[in-house]
Amino acid sequence: SWPVPAPVGCLALRERGGVIAAGQAGFFFLDLETGAVEPLHDPEPDKPDTRLNDGRCDRAGRFWAGSMDETLQAPDGALYRYDPDRRCTRMVDEVIVSNGLAFSPDDRVLYHADTRRFAVYAYDFDLESGSIANKRVFIDTAGQEGRPDGAAVDEEGCYWSARYGGWGVVRHAPDGREIGRIDVPVAACTMVAFGDPDLDRLYITTASQRLTEADRKDQPQAGGLFVAEPGVRGLAEPRFSG
Repeated sequence: SWPVPAPVGCLALRERGGVIAAGQAGFFFLDLETGAVEPLHDPEPDKPDTRLNDGRCDRAGRFWAGSMDETLQAPDGALYRYDPDRRCTRMVDEVIVSNGLAFSPDDRVLYHADTRRFAVYAYDFDLESGSIANKRVFIDTAGQEGRPDGAAVDEEGCYWSARYGGWGVVRHAPDGREIGRIDVPVAACTMVAFGDPDLDRLYITTASQRLTEADRKDQPQAGGLFVAEPGVRGLAEPRFSG
């Protein structure tokens, strides 16, 4: 384990070693050999109620991370692109809770969820320039059990969405249709990631906050890490090239 200056929302491995991470203190590098932390950029120093939450790298080596309002009410969050040359660009505004960031296998679509709006959006994505356009609703979970949280895309281009309050993970086809589901004995599923040498297992994180005593008795494994065999392989995670 490595001590860091503030809670971390997301991270990615660096090509030069160590990781790039984002969280309450903004973007920073962490050297896994020495434990040294190098602060990079705080995109929201004037917003004490926001923090960087979900994120990952694209295949050009850029690190994307979105922020969230910790009161879970105000649209004060945003989605940022942090480039290898250390430029930070605000890409999406008026986000309440940023989550579910993922890229299609052909690098033509960027997915981004706003958990509190019950929605996952899709954008046209240009890998060379890092630009996004043509925002549209990819998944709308309003009226359903659970909200879209963290996500991953498999080698067939399907989007796996962890459902906070939904007791499982849902697989969506590239056109947004629900085509599969993995049930989990915990209500708050927070993130999914493909792992193991063949990327054929799906790891699922869960949360235990905001549970009543009765909830904890019903969900003794809340906060645990689960693994499933989804029958499809995932995609290797890119590394930050800066």
